[in-house]
Amino acid sequence: MQKSLYFVCPTDGLEPVINTRFDNRNYYYTSLGNSVVFDDVTSGNIRQLIQEHGITEVSFVLSINNPIVKDALGNQTFSDIRGLHSFYGEVLRQKGYSEVLCSEPNSKFTILSYHLNNKIKELQLVLDGLNVSQLKIMGKIYNKQEHEFYKIYSDLVCTEFFSLN
Repeated sequence: MQKSLYFVCPTDGLEPVINTRFDNRNYYYTSLGNSVVFDDVTSGNIRQLIQEHGITEVSFVLSINNPIVKDALGNQTFSDIRGLHSFYGEVLRQKGYSEVLCSEPNSKFTILSYHLNNKIKELQLVLDGLNVSQLKIMGKIYNKQEHEFYKIYSDLVCTEFFSLN
């Protein structure tokens, strides 16, 4: 049986959906808006979890209507919660990137893709040197209305800097 680690936001309530949809042995790490900070303690715990349980797949998952990201893009009611102020700034920065590179009507998907791609890069850095050659790391966005998980846009699409010569 495949073993998977899911980074989720507790406000999305996706654990039961994931357990029903993906018939794996599932482990979860929750943080508001997937704002996890990979400090030394957190990184060590995640590395240990992956090694001890033989996890072969890691997914960062958010709902397309995630309330924390929605708040970051709106009134910022929760910005005083520990750790969310800098997260909100990052979401707004990623919104700016998406507006420059994409003119699509569903900019939330693009913003979430930016955010989850950044989290994937951060995790890859802390796992560097860990002997997990078969570890697959990906991002997914859940659309509740369609009952479907979608792969995030590629990191090639969600670039932070674009220059034409």
